[in-house]
Parts: sequence; C-alpha cells; structure tokens
Amino acid sequence: MDEETGRLDRGDATAIAWRRVRGAGPTVVWLGGFKSDMAGTKAEALAAWAARAGRDFLRFDYFGHGVSDGDFAEGTIGRWREDSLAVIDALVEAPAILVGSSMGGWIACLAALARPGKVKALVLVAPAADFTEKLMWAQLGPAERCEIETRGYWMRPSPYDPYPITRTLIEDGRRWQIMDGPIAIDAPVRILQGALDPDVPWRHALALAEAIVSDDLVFTLVKDADHSMSRPQDLERLIAAIEEAST
Repeated sequence: MDEETGRLDRGDATAIAWRRVRGAGPTVVWLGGFKSDMAGTKAEALAAWAARAGRDFLRFDYFGHGVSDGDFAEGTIGRWREDSLAVIDALVEAPAILVGSSMGGWIACLAALARPGKVKALVLVAPAADFTEKLMWAQLGPAERCEIETRGYWMRPSPYDPYPITRTLIEDGRRWQIMDGPIAIDAPVRILQGALDPDVPWRHALALAEAIVSDDLVFTLVKDADHSMSRPQDLERLIAAIEEAST
C-alpha cells in the first residue's frame, strides 16, 4: 500500500503529521480519538480499504498525538479543532466525508459546523461529543475536581501510563459544547455505537443523534460491541457506512 506522507506547518513551530492514500471519490478524512493516533486499528483498516477500492483517504495526528509535534498536556478541544480545520483547508478539496471516532466524533461535528460547504457526510463511531464536561468532569469525584482546580491538572490512571487531565482542557471544552441545543448539521450522518461501550454510553450517542437537525441520519446500535468497535464485523459496518455516505 503506497501512501503519501507529510507534515503541515501550523505556524507556531509545530507541525501536524499526515498520511494519504490517493484515489477517487470524496476524500475520507479520519479524525481519531483522545490520546489515539493515526496508526490505530480502524485507521489502518480504512487505509487498506482505500487502497483496494481506489478511494482517497487522509489521516493525521492532532497536536500532542502520535507523531505530530506538541505536548499532549497542552492540548485542548479548540486546538484539535483548529488542527482538523487546517488539514481540511490545506489538503482536502470538497467534498469530504469526515469519519470521527470517539473524541473525533465531536471534532468532526465541530468541523462540519465550521466548514459546511466542504463536508458531504459524517460517519461517527462511538461519538464522544461534549465528553470533557458530560462524560469526564461529571464522573470525577470531589478530590479529583479539587486537584484539577487547584493544582491545574490531575493524573488519570491508565493500564498503560497515567496521563494529565488539565483545567485548561476542561474549561476550553465548555466553550465547544454542542449538545445543549439543536446542532445545525444538514449533511447525511451515520452513527455506529456499541451497547457495551463503557466510555461513551449509547444513550449519550443517541442524544447527539437527536440533537443533529439532519433528517438523513441513521443510528446503528450494535448490541455486543464495546467502545473500540475494531472487530472485523465492526470494521465491515464502518466501511459500509462510508460507502453508503459516498453515494
């Protein structure tokens, strides 16, 4: 599989790393999740599909993620939104299909709201819209909240390495919330959600679907799937949703 690689200068001494399979049709743009990168299972599967199908596919790492520049602890929803818009503006010709996983689902919605003329459709996998407030802050206890507010960050435990949840991330996330009213996205939307997802409850994803104004929206609940949705059958559903959105 031949892929172009490059780095997009962000004008602040940092650059965003990207990879692309050149092909036909709307450009499929992968928007990854919180602390994930463009080498994950779903992104790799889509790159292989694009190569087989002759489709145009673009993936990248946000600031502080993967092989892009930056310190993850300094990242915010606003910064990652700006990264995504910079990639779309510089590397994508309309139309584009935005495929967002977890946090990437939120970023995809923000990008569609900011660039409606360049977005043909959205395909969202376990979309974690407003997660900093509604899924993260809401679940923290008084001690963790106090540490974030007074120290400026809290180290969240992880099976791999603990990572910081900063006050800046939480406060900035409040600026970009979209689920408290109608979401003015008119493009077709396909949402894939696992019923066994412990990170993004399926009712949270359904609430996002209900808030999006598009009438061309299909919400698929996969009863035995978890948050990753990276099993072969889940990847087949994802590719089918993208192909449907491409028509």
